[in-house]
Amino acid sequence: MKARTFQRHLRESLKSLGRNGWMMFASASAVTITLLLVGVFFVIMMNMNKIASDIENDVEIRVHIDLTANKQDQTVLQNQIQNIPQVKSVTFSSKEHELQDLIKKMGKDFELFKQDNPLYDVFVVKTKKPTDTPIVAKQIEHMDHVESAIYGKGKVEKLFSVLKVSRNVGLVLVIGLLFTAMFLISNTIKITIFARRKEIEIMKLVGATNWFIRWPLVMEGIWLGVLGSILPIFIVSVGYYYAHKIIAPRLVGQFIQILNFSPFVFEVSALLLVIGVFIGIWGSTMSIRRYLKV
Repeated sequence: MKARTFQRHLRESLKSLGRNGWMMFASASAVTITLLLVGVFFVIMMNMNKIASDIENDVEIRVHIDLTANKQDQTVLQNQIQNIPQVKSVTFSSKEHELQDLIKKMGKDFELFKQDNPLYDVFVVKTKKPTDTPIVAKQIEHMDHVESAIYGKGKVEKLFSVLKVSRNVGLVLVIGLLFTAMFLISNTIKITIFARRKEIEIMKLVGATNWFIRWPLVMEGIWLGVLGSILPIFIVSVGYYYAHKIIAPRLVGQFIQILNFSPFVFEVSALLLVIGVFIGIWGSTMSIRRYLKV
């Protein structure tokens, strides 16, 4: 496309925005409302996904070593566990260390057990994928010198199931919102194009190509997407700044954290802008198609 032609298309798209002010306002408002919903929901969903990942990564298998096992038996057992393909790490924790942790959590009353420690030496096992935890635990249970392999059986499977469903539902809702925006914008632009159908017909009759007619309308869609994304980006950015300022300090020291303000907000802003532009282009392209068949 020549620079002069591009400038002409750009001028025509801006003129059209001015001539059809109310229709363009309606389209931009549809984009704004939808992108605001998408932005807020996306921020919530991504933080929920982060928290879910933190919870999943906190899942571990605690392998209680048989009291009769000596150091050599423990070494053999550790090597066997490490050789399982799904295992990420194996960490040894002595029964003395386990008792110290128990005293910290439960109180000084448990110091009485220092005289006769009833706890087991433990291997703390983490898997590469948290969902592999039940499978690995079953394999470890059948190894020699293993008293038990504890990972929260029953609860962990339910947790993974709930997290999977919530992620899928969130994805479906976001996609649904985007298609709703596309439908609204497409219909709004259709009305604008319908009012100009005679103009398009004349341009076709004098030899204008489809793309010569289409480019100004595609650019209108881009402008609509950009204009419609400004307010959602501002609201989401400011809203998350204050939300992060309130929530993040309360989670210090906890195993779950929310996403940092930067670069997350800039990534969301860029995504909203791209989605807005894409919606605008898609809506205008779909709307003009039928009117080019003259």
